[in-house]
Amino acid sequence: MTRDTTSVRAGRRTVRIHRPAKVLFPDCGLTKADVADYYRRMAAFMVPQLRGRPLMLERHPDGVGGPRFMQKDTPDHYPRWVRRVTVDKEGGTVTHAVCDDSATLVFLADQACLTFHRWLSRADRLRLPDRLVFDLDPPGEDFPAVREAAWRLGELLDQLGLPSALMTTGSKGLHVVLPLNGHTSFDEARDFAKEVAHVLADRRPDELTTAVRRKARGDRLYLNVQRNGYAQTAVAPWSIRPGPGAPVAAPVSWEQLEDKELTARRWAVTDTDDVLAQARGSPWSGLPARGRALGPARRRLAALR
Repeated sequence: MTRDTTSVRAGRRTVRIHRPAKVLFPDCGLTKADVADYYRRMAAFMVPQLRGRPLMLERHPDGVGGPRFMQKDTPDHYPRWVRRVTVDKEGGTVTHAVCDDSATLVFLADQACLTFHRWLSRADRLRLPDRLVFDLDPPGEDFPAVREAAWRLGELLDQLGLPSALMTTGSKGLHVVLPLNGHTSFDEARDFAKEVAHVLADRRPDELTTAVRRKARGDRLYLNVQRNGYAQTAVAPWSIRPGPGAPVAAPVSWEQLEDKELTARRWAVTDTDDVLAQARGSPWSGLPARGRALGPARRRLAALR
């Protein structure tokens, strides 16, 4: 290796990191080598969250202060061992990368991919999501409002018989994630999520809103369900976010929501050991191995309205 490259062992492969000393987070000095090392260390927890899913890659080749690229199509020069899946889009197709192993994860880190945005369906069942996401998006830095909205949403989902999990976004809010059984279309899943959001907003109209237009929201928290569509994505668990201190999107347990010190940016790459400790605590261990069908929940929701 030259001074401009180094090598990282990831699974059964050795991956070359180019310009490892390139600073990607000027505020805290994190380099491309640091980002690659973070993803190497997190691979055992992160790859299962990515495996089999088309990805949109958020790349920052010049660091977080430079241009951002949202990459869907996979360049021809990527190694042949990086899995690809070709999907339909309006007017043609696009070939996404799929991260099935630690070597791919580290290779994409070398491409200055900071954040992994995953589809809510898998490559072999593209039009049938097995995840549903509510994005709790506050108008500012009001995390107590996010916490309260998460509690209320969780209680409603419990009433509907739908187990759910929480994730800090590494930005401002929380994602509430539901595993589905993979037999529901995107349209059906999104329509159901809209109905749930409307019920919740109707109960707290001064605090919560489903208004897509920002001007119509005022200072209310937005219950965003727009990610639940074909070819839409949501930030993947354990992904780095391009903010000060390199925060990460971290799964949390419902019990941790009671911690008044919890924020959307609680965990960061600057303390990877802390992130690893959170991952090893299996915060999503309460989720069932198989996702739920929405039919029974839809009938229970109708009875509540």
